Amino acid sequence: MSHPSAHPATHTAAVPPIVPRDKLDFGLDGDIPRFWLDNDAFKTRFFDAMSTLFPVGERFFITCVRDYRDRIDDPAMLEDIKNFTRQEGQHSMLHTQYNNRLQAQGVRVDRILAGQEKRLFGIIRKHCSREFTLGMTAAAEHITAIMAECFAERGEIFANADRRIRALYVWHAMEEMEHKAVAYDVMQKIARVGYFTRVRAMLLVGGLFPFHTFRIMRHMLRVDGFSRWQRAKIWAKGLWWLYKPGGLLTPVLGSFLAYLKPGFHPWQQAVVPSYQRWMDALARTGDPVAAGDVLQQASRA
Repeated sequence: MSHPSAHPATHTAAVPPIVPRDKLDFGLDGDIPRFWLDNDAFKTRFFDAMSTLFPVGERFFITCVRDYRDRIDDPAMLEDIKNFTRQEGQHSMLHTQYNNRLQAQGVRVDRILAGQEKRLFGIIRKHCSREFTLGMTAAAEHITAIMAECFAERGEIFANADRRIRALYVWHAMEEMEHKAVAYDVMQKIARVGYFTRVRAMLLVGGLFPFHTFRIMRHMLRVDGFSRWQRAKIWAKGLWWLYKPGGLLTPVLGSFLAYLKPGFHPWQQAVVPSYQRWMDALARTGDPVAAGDVLQQASRA
């Protein structure tokens, strides 16, 4: 169960439980098309590139929160950390399965993971304070928590996606919302990280995340065999899809920037309305792919 902060005045949203969901089958070993989103190389590779960052990233998040576990005597917070760890571990496992598909396509996932390992554990964990790395974790958790606003609430984004990958990303986003305050509460209550460290960490994460996503996409589009001119057209069209008014990312800019406000807390932002619909569908069917279909169908109603 997720537990609200000791400062209830900072909260305006109901706090859902953190529910580890093991043994979910998304059918990722099936015949998923190479360009599974709108038959579009840029859209597909954007989500594919994010997936390659998740396994090492999730382990980094777990490590940074666990740095402070021995200083915590609140049973509720310890329970939240345990469930956060289980959810993140499951995310890492399933995105590894996802990434195995990409490796089979010729994408150098092994090299990408090694680079991520070196950056996060060999450089950042080695040279930055534990307070700053926890700040990076809280910032990254905020970014992933608003994924649901990007696509779970907007049926047009995944309308022509392979239902298995769509279900994986919807599940991931829903669980990120459930545990979005865990690292933040450890950062504020236990590590006592100040405002400027929190903001510096977010600015770093907010810059590194798109930089590495685009760098990986550049490699993927080359593996796909597109010519230089074809890649230029793909990038031009794709960046417009991302950043145009009403595009994938522009509508969540306000949620992203809210993190920079003094006094911010993740539970000032409510879970998306589709969360309960997804929870009910998953409880009814026991099938995350079917639950993802329910959300997609509801968005068309």
